[in-house]
Amino acid sequence: MNFDYIIVGGGSAGCILADKLSESGKHTVLLIEAGGSDNSLWYKVPIGYAKSYYDPKVNWMFYSEPEPQLNNRNIYCPRGKILGGSGAINAMIYVRGFKNDFADWADNGNPLWTYDKVLPFFKQLETHPDGETEYHGGNGPIKITQMKTGAHPICSHYLNACREIGVEVNDDFNGENPHGGGIYDINVNKGYRSSSNYEFLAKAKGRSNLTVMLDTIVTKINFTGKRASSVNISKEDKTEESITANREVILSTGAVHSPILLQRSGIGPRDVLAKHGIEVIHELNAVGKNLQDHICASLYFEANVKTLNDDLNSLWGKAKTAINYVLFKKGLFALSVNQAGGFFRGNKNLVNPNIQLYFNPLSYQIPKDGSNNLKPEPYSGFLLAFNPCRPTSRGTIEISANDPLAKPIIRPNYLSTINDQNEIIQGTKLMLDIMKTEAMQKITVRQTVPDYQLDTEEKILDYFRDNSGSIYHLCGTCAMGDDVTTSVVDQYLRVHGIENVRVIDASIFPNVTSGNTNATTMMVALRGADLILAEDK
Repeated sequence: MNFDYIIVGGGSAGCILADKLSESGKHTVLLIEAGGSDNSLWYKVPIGYAKSYYDPKVNWMFYSEPEPQLNNRNIYCPRGKILGGSGAINAMIYVRGFKNDFADWADNGNPLWTYDKVLPFFKQLETHPDGETEYHGGNGPIKITQMKTGAHPICSHYLNACREIGVEVNDDFNGENPHGGGIYDINVNKGYRSSSNYEFLAKAKGRSNLTVMLDTIVTKINFTGKRASSVNISKEDKTEESITANREVILSTGAVHSPILLQRSGIGPRDVLAKHGIEVIHELNAVGKNLQDHICASLYFEANVKTLNDDLNSLWGKAKTAINYVLFKKGLFALSVNQAGGFFRGNKNLVNPNIQLYFNPLSYQIPKDGSNNLKPEPYSGFLLAFNPCRPTSRGTIEISANDPLAKPIIRPNYLSTINDQNEIIQGTKLMLDIMKTEAMQKITVRQTVPDYQLDTEEKILDYFRDNSGSIYHLCGTCAMGDDVTTSVVDQYLRVHGIENVRVIDASIFPNVTSGNTNATTMMVALRGADLILAEDK
C-alpha cells in the first residue's frame, strides 16, 4: 500500500489534517489511530468524560516517574487512545492562550506564528455565538457554547467574590483582554461534544481518497538516507506491514507519542538511542526535551446552598439531570463541571495574568485506586483549583525500550524552579482571598480539604507537594524553532535535518500557552495543513 500523506495519530490535530489534506481530492491520505472507534454515546455526551478518566480501552493512562519536588509521587498523565484523541475525552474548556504566548513563539524563531498570524486560523476554526467579529469566527466547524447561560447558580457567588477583591468579570477570555473572573466557554454543540473527530473527520470519512485505520500502532518510520519512505504498522494480531509515503509522514500523536516515535525511528539524542540499540538516522538532541505542563491543586468546601453534589448524590437528582438532558440537551450532562474561573495576576506588578482559576459547583475526590468511579462528596460542596499559566520548569520524555508498547519515561520536573514555587504560593493565596469575601463566606460552612488552615507559605507548599497533579496540558517535546540544538521542527513544522517528516500537534509548542491547550492544538493543525497545501501549489 502507498499513500501521498500518512498521518500518524487520529487526535485533535490528526482529524483536522485528514479532512484538510483530503478535501481537494488530489491526494491519497491515510490516517492511523492506535485506539478504536468514537461511536459510543458516552464520548459525545459532555459529562461522559468522567467515564473515560481511568478507562484503559480509551486512555493510555500514563504515569510520570517519581517527581522529586512532589514528594516522589508518580503523577497521572491520561492521554486519549481513541479516534479524536485527548480531545475526545477532555473537559472541553475552550481557551486559546494570550497574545504574549504567541509573541514568545515568534521570538523563538517562528515569525509565522505571531498572534496576528494565528488569529485567522482560530477564527476559521470556530462558530461563536456572537458570530463573526474581530476576535471570533461565525462559520467554523467547532461550535462554541457559552456556559454562562447554563452554569449552576452558585457560580454567581464566585463572580461577586471576584468583584469584591477588585477583579473585573470578563465575558470573553478569548477576546481583547483575558484578565478577570468569569464563566468559561466550551466546545459543545447543542448538548454534544464538538471536537475535531466529530466536526472535521466525520464529514471527510466518505471520501474515496481518505483511509482511516483504527487499532493500529505505527512502530517505526523508515528512511532512505534521511528521507522518510514508509512506516511500519502493527495491528492487534501482531502482524506487521510497511506502508509507503509518497509525499510526507506527519506525526500528530501528541506530546508523549510523537517524540518517542521519532526516537524509535532513529531521530533523537544519541545517548537515548544508543541505550536501546537504535541506529542513529539523525542526531537531534531536543527530541523529547522541553516538556511543559500545567500543574494544579484544589481546595474543597462544604456549602450551605445546593450544589451539583445534591443532584448527583440522589436517585431523583440523577433522574432529573438525565431527563433534562434527554429532552432539552441542557443541564450538567451538556456542560463541563469546570464552569467558572478566569485569569488573575498573582503579583500586581505583572502585565499579564499568571494564574488560572477554576470554580466547580461540584466537589469530588479523584479515586486513588485507579477505579473509574468519580463520586461527588456526600454533602453540598464546591471546589476551587488553580494552575500557574506559564511554568518555567522543563522536563523530558524518552523511550524505556525499543518496543512500541513499552511505557514511556515521563519526567515533567514540576516545581523545579523558584519561579514556579512562588506562583504556587501566589495562586493559593488568591484562592484564600476569594474565600474570605462576603460573597463566599455567605455560602460556605467550612473548608473540608485540607482540614487545616494554609496560613504559612511552608504549609501551602507542603499541601501542594502532597496533593497537586497534572491538569493534562503536556506539550513542547518536539518544540518549534530555528535553533537545532533546542528545537525539533522549523516554523513550517518540518523536522530539522530530515526530509518528508513533520510534527503537527501540541508537542511543537515552544512554550505552553496560558490556559487550556486543546483549542491551540486544533489551531496548529489548521495552520499546519495550510502550510502543507501552500507547498503543493
